[in-house]
Amino acid sequence: MKKMIKSIPLFQSEADERAFWEKNDTSDYFELAEAVKVRMPNLKPSTTSISLRLSQSFLDNVKLQANKLDVPYQSLMKIWLSEKLTENTK
Repeated sequence: MKKMIKSIPLFQSEADERAFWEKNDTSDYFELAEAVKVRMPNLKPSTTSISLRLSQSFLDNVKLQANKLDVPYQSLMKIWLSEKLTENTK
């Protein structure tokens, strides 16, 4: 049995739309099984600068590894974090 999908009303403002979605479940308005995966190859993710406290010896070891691989140490740290995140979300 297919679920009835409600129609989305027209909104007068962004604030009205925000209030509507805060009060309503999106699953009443969209059929997730019919969703289409979208790729946006030209969309660049925004980056945020963070502070991370590391021991000097740890940072020295990271820099040593980065030097061996001929990559900037911050890039190497991002690669490692990304690999670990991917590994843990499988």
